[in-house]
Amino acid sequence: MSTETPLYLRVAERLRARIESGELPPGARLPSVSEISREYGGSNSVATSAYRLLVDEGLVVSRHGAGHYVRSHDTHELLVRRHRVKSKDSPFAQGAAEQGSVGTWRHESTTEQASEEVAARLSIEPDAPVMHTSYVYLADDQPVQVAESWEPLAVTGQSLVALPEVGPYAGVGVAARMRVLGIDVGEPVERVRARMASRTEAQALGMTPPGPVMVIERTYYDQTTGRPVETADIVMRGDRWVAVYGQAPDAG
Repeated sequence: MSTETPLYLRVAERLRARIESGELPPGARLPSVSEISREYGGSNSVATSAYRLLVDEGLVVSRHGAGHYVRSHDTHELLVRRHRVKSKDSPFAQGAAEQGSVGTWRHESTTEQASEEVAARLSIEPDAPVMHTSYVYLADDQPVQVAESWEPLAVTGQSLVALPEVGPYAGVGVAARMRVLGIDVGEPVERVRARMASRTEAQALGMTPPGPVMVIERTYYDQTTGRPVETADIVMRGDRWVAVYGQAPDAG
């Protein structure tokens, strides 16, 4: 029985040594998959497996369409997510701007019937009409977050805020849009967990290969009636985000 170390592990070890020695400094672009294959032999899967291991170890970051880079610890790698219930603008755009990035997003809204799961989260009947909006959020044109949002049309359907990204209140966030209807949503309820990205999520987020993501199930409630007015599934790149809850008191 052969006990030879698999080629992808040997490739990973050689790249790791070059990184740890400083030969490949933070921010340096690493050889492409095809370059690795030519240098070490084997198929492209050898290089892909080696890079997957180094990404999992935190030594390397993968940038969709741009290759692999040595992770830099001297730059702001993480985007901090904080609650911004009272924000008049997009909480995502505002938060990105405060961290030196430009936040943009793509979106698509459709009217559909609530699934049993969505209906349970919104306390409505299955098949009741909802506005479903899909989002891809970008920081400096790089995808960092995707989301699926549902709002009961019984709440928003007769108003100018029915389409979240169309009209005079487009893009201002759930809390600000609900205030137009006289609804105070307060702090949302969030369930947070971590898992590996699905293939579809990884493709949308530019994660090659798929990596860990932070998943948030969020629901906003009318603080007067207790009625859910929006629920969403938010998937964030685990290598780009840290979530911060609460606020320290002012020192003065």
